[in-house]
Amino acid sequence: MVEGRRESRSADHLGGEGRVIPVPTAETRTAVTDRAGVIVNYRTGATVVLAGGALDEWLSAVRQGNAPRPVVVTSPGASWGTHETAARLESHGPPPWPWRVAALACVALTLTVRQTGRSEHRFGRLVRLASVGGALPPASAVHARTAVRSVRWAARAIPARVACLEESTAASVLLAVGGRGNAWRHGVAADPIRLHAWICDEHGRPVEEPGHTGDYTPINTANSSGAEPR
Repeated sequence: MVEGRRESRSADHLGGEGRVIPVPTAETRTAVTDRAGVIVNYRTGATVVLAGGALDEWLSAVRQGNAPRPVVVTSPGASWGTHETAARLESHGPPPWPWRVAALACVALTLTVRQTGRSEHRFGRLVRLASVGGALPPASAVHARTAVRSVRWAARAIPARVACLEESTAASVLLAVGGRGNAWRHGVAADPIRLHAWICDEHGRPVEEPGHTGDYTPINTANSSGAEPR
């Protein structure tokens, strides 16, 4: 699942006997919280949450070296899926016109990539696109903030669904066009398990995000190697 207005993504929970535990591969990233294990397939977007006996079996495989060591996700305390947020969004002036024009093109490209190809690999195609700036110098806070605001402005002008993955991907592409990158992050938060994608600045701080985005632990970044989506 994903925060707020962001897209929701279902997760399969494995905890009973006789369930086949997915084997982590080069296409997946793994994480562990206080009570569950999480395996995210970055080709298909499939997310599996392991609990109970399935979690114990998975952790045993990790200790024996038969599964990759997971990222540890620290819970900030049970939220029950709710957060207090400001009733009124902070108002900003429109971004500069050159940024807005470029953002329109980047959002259009992101949506085209999402819709072109096999539907089961949409998630993987966007993750790959979001990683185009992985080798570029990190974006400053000013550049990252302007990119995100420009993409959000462009998204309002396009009659299509733009959730956190599409938004962060388009912003990452926009930064890459300007020679900056390594800004895209995708992570996991606990209590409950939820997923989110965002843009960060050169210091790794989330940009144009609510404060509780800090609850998410990145498990995939722009400079991570990922599976090539088909």
